[in-house]
Amino acid sequence: MEKILVVEDDDGIAEFETLELEHEGFEIKRAVNGREALELFESFAPDVILLDVMLPELSGLEVLRRIRKTSSVPVIMVSARGETYDKVNGLDAGADDYIAKPFEIEELLARLRAVIRRSDKSNAEGKTYSIGNLILNTESMEVTNSGELIELSKTEYLLLKCLLANIDVVLSRDSIIDQVWGEGHSIDVNAVDVYVRYLRSKLGEGIISTVRGAGYVIRSEQKN
Repeated sequence: MEKILVVEDDDGIAEFETLELEHEGFEIKRAVNGREALELFESFAPDVILLDVMLPELSGLEVLRRIRKTSSVPVIMVSARGETYDKVNGLDAGADDYIAKPFEIEELLARLRAVIRRSDKSNAEGKTYSIGNLILNTESMEVTNSGELIELSKTEYLLLKCLLANIDVVLSRDSIIDQVWGEGHSIDVNAVDVYVRYLRSKLGEGIISTVRGAGYVIRSEQKN
């Protein structure tokens, strides 16, 4: 039985989702705000999260960013705001899918089954990022380079994971701060440069490229 975490502050919508999903055989827990969502994520260990965008205390996007620092659990964003901009923001933050209110339960069930299938396939293949001889394992949180274990701090690990999850995408310093430290964090952008230097000292100079005036990127085709 798959476990679904429903994160929704509207009682009527939450009751509708819960009753329908329980009828389909899912085990359901509900969170009414962003902070409770993070607590239940840890204690309930859901297989899928239905995450409303507009939440009290912490926004759905901020909850998602924090979850993505440690987990690849499938997340479907649920929102009354169906504009392309909002969908792009959710997907860029790490959502697996996006559904706009109001929706038919059949559509929600189809999207749930689809992300569960993709997650099952991903689990069977293992949760790793790799480029050349560099491998990052998200389950063990270990990084190896040419078979040698590389000791990284938590922030170094999260920064490397962020870059590896966006191969060939140039990330600005502000974007990196949002994904690694969290939305609204008051850290200075120069801290990104410092941690990139730390990573380069441990991984070698050639893996992370600087795009002057734009940010940092790991290229799929590495220069020798």
